[in-house]
Amino acid sequence: MSKELSIKKLETIAVDALEDIKGRDIIVVNTTKLSQMFERIVLASGESNRQVRSLARHVADKVREAGGEVLSTEGEETGEWVLVDLGPVVVHIMQPTVRAHFDLEGLWGPGKPAGHAAEKAAMKAAAKKAVTKASEASSEDGVKDKPPAKKPSARQPAASKTTAEKPAAKKAAPRKAPAKKPAAAKPRAKKPAAE
Repeated sequence: MSKELSIKKLETIAVDALEDIKGRDIIVVNTTKLSQMFERIVLASGESNRQVRSLARHVADKVREAGGEVLSTEGEETGEWVLVDLGPVVVHIMQPTVRAHFDLEGLWGPGKPAGHAAEKAAMKAAAKKAVTKASEASSEDGVKDKPPAKKPSARQPAASKTTAEKPAAKKAAPRKAPAKKPAAAKPRAKKPAAE
């Protein structure tokens, strides 16, 4: 008895299955307005043919365990790019070089990070928002805003520095060579006097 899983549920199952076996760079692209064939694309990378095939099988197994249906799986022979068709959600698992070559993110849109990457992005955004609110609150209280602290810049190449910025170099006093001891005079052989 197959029950129909919601799109969000299928998406969550796929992302969790990919993270279980260390799938990398997982993103979800909403294609509702772009295609009538499916509503979500899940993209992930695997490091080897074996890992790509394993990720695809794991996604299919987890969907079946949840009562969903896997319509087809393609590309397992080579393992460079495996597609798992779940109906409204299509999962593409690729090796990084294949993913860069075909650039599905460029074709369908950038997508949103999924799984742990999405949690990190959300936490970073929340922290940034809190800092912004705190600075706005302090400026409303009449406290003068301090200019933002400058980040230390990367080391600049020497050609970009002006002479005014360089400290004057101290000239080293010329060192005298250590005094050489005069060589002992060798006795000269006397020439016989010409007669």
